[in-house]
Amino acid sequence: MTRTDPATDPVTGPVTGPVTGPVTDTADLPRRPALIADRQVTGTEWIPSLDPSNGRPFALVARCGAAEIDQAVEAARHTYDRTWRRTSARQRGAVCHAIARMLRAERSSLADLETLDTGKPISQSLVDVDVAARYFEFYGSTVEALHGETLPADADLLAFTLREPYGVCGHIIPWNYPLQVAARTVAPALAAGNCCVLKPAEDASLSSLRLGELALAAGLPPGALNVVPGFGDEAGAALAGHPDVDHLAFTGSREVGELVMIAAAHNIVPVTLELGGKSPHIVLPDFDIGTALPLIVGSITEHAGQNCSAGSRLLVHESVHDELVSGLADAFRSLRIGPGASDPDMGPLISAKQRLRVLDHMEQGRKDCHLVTGGGTPVGPRYGDGFFVEPTLFTEVTPEHTVFNEEIFGPVLCVTPFGTPAEAVRLAEHTTYGLGAGIWTRDLATAHHLAGELRVGQVFVNNYSAAGGVELPFGGYRRSGIGVEKGFEALREYSRCKTVAIRTAVT
Repeated sequence: MTRTDPATDPVTGPVTGPVTGPVTDTADLPRRPALIADRQVTGTEWIPSLDPSNGRPFALVARCGAAEIDQAVEAARHTYDRTWRRTSARQRGAVCHAIARMLRAERSSLADLETLDTGKPISQSLVDVDVAARYFEFYGSTVEALHGETLPADADLLAFTLREPYGVCGHIIPWNYPLQVAARTVAPALAAGNCCVLKPAEDASLSSLRLGELALAAGLPPGALNVVPGFGDEAGAALAGHPDVDHLAFTGSREVGELVMIAAAHNIVPVTLELGGKSPHIVLPDFDIGTALPLIVGSITEHAGQNCSAGSRLLVHESVHDELVSGLADAFRSLRIGPGASDPDMGPLISAKQRLRVLDHMEQGRKDCHLVTGGGTPVGPRYGDGFFVEPTLFTEVTPEHTVFNEEIFGPVLCVTPFGTPAEAVRLAEHTTYGLGAGIWTRDLATAHHLAGELRVGQVFVNNYSAAGGVELPFGGYRRSGIGVEKGFEALREYSRCKTVAIRTAVT
């Protein structure tokens, strides 16, 4: 299959560019159609799913477009009007809990599927399944607490608010955490009473399709969750611009987020956008290096750095700079790299185009900065034709350098020294992103001050959990996005406020 891609989203795939030529060399592979209501819809062409560990196709996914999106939106609207919006919060919560049980029952097989599709280590995929189930449990338990308020008014006026669902929600999700992000956006939307059309990334659609099947088996009405795979410039664009979609959620790059926002603006539709980051660690001299080091390493090497919340910039006090860099270099060199099924410390990148993108950034870093370790591709028979790169550490990185400012979406950590906390804040704020940050200090007064100064959606002090727990609200400042996901705030995000005022004294 040949493609022409003038622009490519590092998370969700192509921005523009036609797709030419049918798949002709994968006829014996299993085929996974779209799920619309309770029907499997195939279309006429297929997209090969590649195993990132060896570059070989292992399945075909339906290539859907505007026609299939129309069918899915119609199915969602029908179910919303006839069934789901009239279902009580208690009943919706019970279905969410049933979906969680189905996910947990298939934990092992879902994790195998996620590793095969994305390349991540199997232990990380198992966590992804657990977190996906937890989303449905959390919103299944909390949705009954989503309610309006009575309002102060004149003595003969009864005024109150209602929280109501939007209707049909469109969800465009990335390839890096397909099952997790699908659950993160779909679970609160369904719990709040909406019906959903989910467009997974063409590079990793299989776990989302299985989620749709499990949701039906758990008792979700047909049409409440429709899963329509396809390319971003076909199915994704059709969903973003659909006139009968009432709310849009998108996770991906800033460039494509702008296109989604423009499409939504034409229909006056609210959006929730999570658009990536360039998150800094700030390490002050009073904190124990040995405690911080493994969490800093993990934050940039989890799923080979393909994580919007990856701690990709290390701002370290000059007095402990050399000690921390030495420890990081040793840790990077000792990481086990290999196919995800063997459960290494770090697996491959998602695709050949993503590896090329990361290698281009590494090459630029070689020109601008000091390469401590990594910077290329690992060599050996176990890597074969897989999309592997080395964990890479750069020092002497300044705000003028490309690798300091741009989201690389790979295992590349850039180290910059600072002298004072104020300087650390200036360095942290130099990029246009504002998703997360880590602060490492025993001085809680300093930590509190820094947390207040940083324009980011999440701040972790003496810990670092990429995107935080299910209960922790997650959203970006500045060009990292709009709106809030996760936590109870997501239920508000997927519902709207209606005010009712009743004059009680009528003559």
